[in-house]
Amino acid sequence: MLKRLLRASLNNAESTSILEKQSKESTYSRFDSIDGTHPWQGAVPDGYVLYPVRKLDKGKVFYFNFSLAREMGLLPKAHPDHLTPELESKILETFNLQIVNEYDQQNRFKLKKHNLKQHSYMATRYLQLQHSNKAGKTSGDGRSIWNGSIENNGQIWDISSRGTGVTCLAPGAVEANRPLKTGGSEFGYGCGQADLSELIGSALLSESFHLNQIGTERTLAIIDLGKGCGIGVRAAKNLLRPAHLFLYLKQDKFESLKRACDYLIDRQFKNGEWQFSSRSKNKYDLMLRDISTSYARFVAQLERNYIFTWLDWDGDNVLTSAGIIDYGSIRQFGLRHDQYRYDDVQRFSTTLNEQSKKGRLIIQVFTQIVDYLKTGRRKKLGSFAHHKAVLAYQREYEHSLRLYFLQQVGLSDNEANRLLKSKTKLVNLFYLSYLGLEATKTKSKIRPVADGINRPAIFNMRLALRDLPEVLLDQASKKKNRSARKNIFNLDHILDNERLHKAILSKTFAKKKDRILTPNLKSKLTRFQHLYLRTLKAACGNRPPSSFLKSLSERAQEHNRPARLTGNASEFIVEEIMEASKKGLAQKDIYSAMELLLASQVPRESLNSTRKAQILSLDSPAGRLFQSFMEIATQNEEDI
Repeated sequence: MLKRLLRASLNNAESTSILEKQSKESTYSRFDSIDGTHPWQGAVPDGYVLYPVRKLDKGKVFYFNFSLAREMGLLPKAHPDHLTPELESKILETFNLQIVNEYDQQNRFKLKKHNLKQHSYMATRYLQLQHSNKAGKTSGDGRSIWNGSIENNGQIWDISSRGTGVTCLAPGAVEANRPLKTGGSEFGYGCGQADLSELIGSALLSESFHLNQIGTERTLAIIDLGKGCGIGVRAAKNLLRPAHLFLYLKQDKFESLKRACDYLIDRQFKNGEWQFSSRSKNKYDLMLRDISTSYARFVAQLERNYIFTWLDWDGDNVLTSAGIIDYGSIRQFGLRHDQYRYDDVQRFSTTLNEQSKKGRLIIQVFTQIVDYLKTGRRKKLGSFAHHKAVLAYQREYEHSLRLYFLQQVGLSDNEANRLLKSKTKLVNLFYLSYLGLEATKTKSKIRPVADGINRPAIFNMRLALRDLPEVLLDQASKKKNRSARKNIFNLDHILDNERLHKAILSKTFAKKKDRILTPNLKSKLTRFQHLYLRTLKAACGNRPPSSFLKSLSERAQEHNRPARLTGNASEFIVEEIMEASKKGLAQKDIYSAMELLLASQVPRESLNSTRKAQILSLDSPAGRLFQSFMEIATQNEEDI
């Protein structure tokens, strides 16, 4: 009897174990559809190169974006921010991959059949200025593959991985004119691998930009391959770049260009981004209109947030849907360092100031594409310089600059839009006055920095926008009667110029000569404050000034937060993360600290329902790591 009971108990335990295993497997079953197949392969047959792909034996999950995974439907909504053994195994099975490239095939790389994935994966072709061939015949994904796409709640997501091996489209492989072995260092842009620290930095910056409603790719996962290398898995609702279309224009391939544009239109339509499909009348004109508008707003957003992206004629570093892709040279500045140029060995990049012109040029190319698709004849690019779509881009860009600026001042969307309509001249004068101060540079000459050259700005104008409402509120509280409080926007309430000048001077970049308050600078500071008060008075209207200023102050502080995550701060924080990992800090603690850092960078309402609340003691391992992040961010908040 006892033996039968024991046997029954063991059988029940075994059955329970099997059921638990099946339940866990089904929890992550949506990963199985990410298998290398992608609709681009059927839509544009000459738009990619296919590679056999093998699973790697070594690798561990360094980072996983639980919030993004829930949004994509890869995890249930209730799944905690915890990397279970089953989840890590599924992530590695899906993404811990490397291509069997031409070098491997020529040298008969020994491959275990069970390690080979069922489908081949594509490296896509697109235009790239690093290549000597400016028509895109040799360029594209040099170290990336597209893992596939997945649909959730009516939204389609693209997924790709970088660091998965060198392809024939890599600049190094083209320069060598022969297949290259993955991991080699003989040719630049030819190793096929990704630096782990670069991938972590990309994850931090891209997620902070996303939470600030700036279009971008996002990092889904990072796999640590050891020896400083890794695989970065990116996701977005559309990973297509303008460069994916531009190469067909340059090569005069009408049919391929048409197929690519129709694919783009249908993807944007299915995702609810555009209100027309490839079957709509005037579809290409509508495409041009929406791209022109979205790019104007995007470029203005980049400029107002001091985000350097290296926009250029090839449309390579940006998404067609107006967003950032490839974070190798992306930087967020603390001040308006608009003379910084990235040194890419063979060339220097564009500057922050030049991005709007490059954005306009991208719209000009799209205008050329649409005319080509409608007429069947490719005209010269210069003939579209003053096309209505290009002029519409310029108008929307200028409008958006001022709208985003007023939001940074602390005005609500409604207040900002109302002022732009009713007080256009005042807003323009105020913006130009602010711009003149934030663009002021040190008297020193341009000098080399770690990855380029720069002549720094010297005024922290974001600090002025953050603190001035509090100054006015303090003055209002000291007024003894209601009438005096109503007149708080009178010109006699401006700050003493010396006090304001001292407050906004950069602690990092202002040299001795920059600290002299010249008569010309006094005049600029006075004019800025006069226009600031006039603008606030117009926005306040008949409302009580105290309640208006309180709301303004709250929004201004949200939009101009201290401890800004600049490019240099990001790099130093990544070093801290890697050091913590080497010392054995648990992955969950590193993730929690990163989540807290992201929360410090964005308005509270941006932390949506897919993000789980992080409540922990600052004296915990994650809390201490977060505090070190904030110290680094504070020390570098004015940097490049």
